Amino acid sequence: MFRALWLCLTGLVMTAWHGGRVIVASFAGVPYEPRGFYDREQAAWGRRLLRLNGARLRVEGLERLEESGAYVFVANHASLVDIWALLAAVPQSVKFLAKRELLHWPLFGRVLRAAGHLPIDRGDLRHAVAAYDEAAAKIRLGTSAAVFAEGTRTRTGDLLAFKRGPFVLAIRAGVPVVPVWIGGTFEMLPRGSLRFRPGEVVVRLGEPMPTAHLSHDDRERLAQEARGAVERLAAGSGEQGTGSGAAGSRVPA
Repeated sequence: MFRALWLCLTGLVMTAWHGGRVIVASFAGVPYEPRGFYDREQAAWGRRLLRLNGARLRVEGLERLEESGAYVFVANHASLVDIWALLAAVPQSVKFLAKRELLHWPLFGRVLRAAGHLPIDRGDLRHAVAAYDEAAAKIRLGTSAAVFAEGTRTRTGDLLAFKRGPFVLAIRAGVPVVPVWIGGTFEMLPRGSLRFRPGEVVVRLGEPMPTAHLSHDDRERLAQEARGAVERLAAGSGEQGTGSGAAGSRVPA
């Protein structure tokens, strides 16, 4: 019970603190800049929630990314903790494609809008296509996108089928897809639970998959290849590379 209460308390306090700063900055006219104020705030939000709840973060594969590159990060989704870990781990300017209904959440929805995260209405094809076009335009200007390709959190810990939307986005933007495995979060905070179990989160980044010469018809094949890459990352075989990035680096809280 204590851990559930602590999770709720830290979530509310950290979201209010960092979210409030983002909202005030947006009203004050602070412009968005890649890796600027808004990106630093969301990364700090993720790091502090991990630290306050007893989660250690280890990142593998950062050496695969170009410092100024834009990507579509395609990750598995096993827990709410995945969001914290991905924001804390990835140095690029990252925006999530979020469910449109999240915009109606008190405070959190305002923060999503102010920080530039993009809503997707999966029930309305016309709106979804327009949102993907808007996201692709931002990515071409240097902002990366992060998408949980399964579309929902797994209930069993097993990897679900990948949706095609993230790969349509990457092809339209003409930027590489980076497969991402986030491990340890299902055991920490599975779907439907509020009891947080401290431990280590591993964010493992795979080899970027080019899309510059692909067409819309390649989306299914790209989705299957990315899912296979995430499976190999989960198994720790063949995708980690060598050197310090493969050994893993801890991210300071």
